[in-house]
Amino acid sequence: MMVLVSYDVSTTDAKGKSRLRKVAKACVNYGQRVQNSVFEIDTDYGTVLKVKSILVKLIDKEKDSLRFYYLGNNWERRVEHYGAKETYNPEGVIII
Repeated sequence: MMVLVSYDVSTTDAKGKSRLRKVAKACVNYGQRVQNSVFEIDTDYGTVLKVKSILVKLIDKEKDSLRFYYLGNNWERRVEHYGAKETYNPEGVIII
């Protein structure tokens, strides 16, 4: 299942900057950054719930915003990409 995660973390103070780093790091652990504050996470529903729980605990609900878009398993038909930042295939070969 493909989930698009986007966030907007207020960085007007040091705590906000710390939250931003923590949210970004958590997202990197589970998905691929496709824009500055947007990640694609291709995983099972259980992992999505885990990621959601982690991220909701990290943000300040009074200052920050977190959005999840559930694209499902047939996400390829729902995503179009134009312009810079080459796209990737999350189901393709991974070389470590």
